[in-house]
Amino acid sequence: MEAEQWGRRIRAFRKLKGYTQADLAKEVNVSLSVLGEIERGNRLPEDHLVKKISDTLGVSIDELMEIKN
Repeated sequence: MEAEQWGRRIRAFRKLKGYTQADLAKEVNVSLSVLGEIERGNRLPEDHLVKKISDTLGVSIDELMEIKN
């Protein structure tokens, strides 16, 4: 999946779950600037970060990837 798609999905779920960028960055132990770059589609999230984000937001990685079964 492309960086822009990851960013859009992560931002959408973050807002849906009521997290600010600062809140989510702190929870997943990354800087605010790194999370911002990911959400803007300027940076691909590493696999371990995708797992942390999905766990924190309470969504599956498939949901973040927009995989429909």
